[in-house]
Amino acid sequence: MSPRPEEAAMRREVVKRIETVIKDLWPTADVQIFGSFSTGLYLPTSDIDLVVFGKWERPPLQLLEQALRKHNVAEPYSIKVLDKATVPIIKLTDQETEVKVDISFNVETGVKAARFIKEYMKKYSLLPYLILVLKQFLLQRDLNEVFTGGISSYSLILMAISFLQLHPRIDARRADENLGMLLIEFFELYGRNFNYLKTGIRIKNGGAYIAKEEIMKVMTNGYRPSMLCIEDPLLPGNDVGRSSYGAMQVKQVFDYAYIVLSHAVSPLARSYPNRDSESTLGRIIKVTQEVIDYRAWIKKKWGSKINLSPELDNRLKIRDQIALCNGEQQQNRDSEPSYNQHLALSLASTQQLSSGSSASSVSSLSSSDIESDTPPCTAPNVYQFSLQAPTQLMASLAPALPLPSGKPQPAPPRALIMAASNQV
Repeated sequence: MSPRPEEAAMRREVVKRIETVIKDLWPTADVQIFGSFSTGLYLPTSDIDLVVFGKWERPPLQLLEQALRKHNVAEPYSIKVLDKATVPIIKLTDQETEVKVDISFNVETGVKAARFIKEYMKKYSLLPYLILVLKQFLLQRDLNEVFTGGISSYSLILMAISFLQLHPRIDARRADENLGMLLIEFFELYGRNFNYLKTGIRIKNGGAYIAKEEIMKVMTNGYRPSMLCIEDPLLPGNDVGRSSYGAMQVKQVFDYAYIVLSHAVSPLARSYPNRDSESTLGRIIKVTQEVIDYRAWIKKKWGSKINLSPELDNRLKIRDQIALCNGEQQQNRDSEPSYNQHLALSLASTQQLSSGSSASSVSSLSSSDIESDTPPCTAPNVYQFSLQAPTQLMASLAPALPLPSGKPQPAPPRALIMAASNQV
């Protein structure tokens, strides 16, 4: 599920092809990557976001569209010009790789956001792994885009940053913290405890939960705080969650995931009939064969072309420092790059989790009658985890998104190793 070097190499080729067309038109134009490819937080089927900086009175969308068609960069009929959108863009699907690309002009916000996210990835080294699992979880439920009734990747990332900023346990921000515990706590916070009606999320100045009435005082253009209200740390007065009309659907699936995972790690789980056939994380995350084949095709075609840029290589090394939430199946372990490490999650003191003792974690804002500026955190008292690796339970983990037909597609399924231990 985590990006592989050959996938990065393939994407750089896509960027290079498009940049060549742009430079032929405007030699002095500056093409920059932003979004998930820039931060390294992309899934195998994620698109690439590009922005072109130059001196134009109006974005030359049609001119670039014609040039892309002329050079056969995109698949036939895949190029679309969205000139009426808030941010006018060109959308296309690369002819050779089927990677989707969005191109905008003279928009600095995306580049600034990518830089902002990278800073927090350095501050919270576990953030990338948490984000990749959450993105896959939402992707397979069609809740990873605003227009499908979900939330944007930027909103999800800000929610995860806030979760780590305000976590009541100081050790939750350590590089060796147990990711399984953090994932369950994240689902509990945003699935059942966070007060969406009255509370907004603030990232700047160390993070805080803010009453929506306070946020409304600084909002521009007469906007009111949305249900999922997240202050934009880069643009004062902007609510990042404003367009997330389906935020409550996301809340529901987070609650579902919390229930499933908390039951899976309870003592009763040992008596479940499927305890040996289904992994813990595999209960909420699946992978399609299309994605597995797509990654295999990428590995075969670009595996010999790996030549990481210093910046991307550094990002991959950062990710390598912590065991990944998804390793390879046993038969593929020896052939995979070193950064595909296995994450062993030791589940100690597996008490049964119920609504009455759900306090794994992170929020006490579960009802609308609680003041929204009350600190939404209580000290955790249920999960005790360590990063020891005893008996292993393998869980298949990988992206799940149907891809266009025509080309073979993604590599062997990832795996999460979850281990049971009596050690605290």
